[in-house]
Amino acid sequence: MAKAATQVLVGVNGRSVEIARQIVLIVGASLFVAVCAHITISLLPLTPVPLTVQNLAVLLVGLLLGSRRGFAALALYLVEGAVGLPVFNPSPLGLHGVAQLLGPTGGFLMVYPLVAFLAGFVFGRGKKTFARAAFGAFLAEIVLFAGGLAWLCLLTHSLARAAYLGFYFFMAAEVLKVMFAAAIAARWRRHDHGNRADVEVRPFTRT
Repeated sequence: MAKAATQVLVGVNGRSVEIARQIVLIVGASLFVAVCAHITISLLPLTPVPLTVQNLAVLLVGLLLGSRRGFAALALYLVEGAVGLPVFNPSPLGLHGVAQLLGPTGGFLMVYPLVAFLAGFVFGRGKKTFARAAFGAFLAEIVLFAGGLAWLCLLTHSLARAAYLGFYFFMAAEVLKVMFAAAIAARWRRHDHGNRADVEVRPFTRT
């Protein structure tokens, strides 16, 4: 009886530790995106949409944490921004909180959870190669710009104007972000797989 109770207690403690670890990962990922959001280059007066490292961070979170945790981290990020925490990129128009979500960059921000989810979903459904990571990140970028341009089109009542403000100036940078995120994710997964293999082999080695 005592042994069974001990096993149950160990199991409960193990689950609690794992839940705590997952929470830390998700919160940490949302803060990572927040830090990257403040690395920006304003493109005013050309467009109110800044060039930022934030999109790269979103792709990395999705690729490295997977679809569900990536979605949770970016959903938390949006909540943090909506309540007024300084996690969004500095708005060249001086917008904050919910106002920034409804501003020119709101469409990009609102689809961030879907972007992370799709990148993680595609990357997690096969061999963790650079090509698969790049494909997942590329599809996620399509979702990102579909959301961003749709919102800009709603605000400007012009698809051509929306494309000018939210697409043309960012094409080259986004290609680089996709390649960089894919390279990091593929290398990270290989390194992580190698460490796990070492752990699995170690008990069978002699000292």
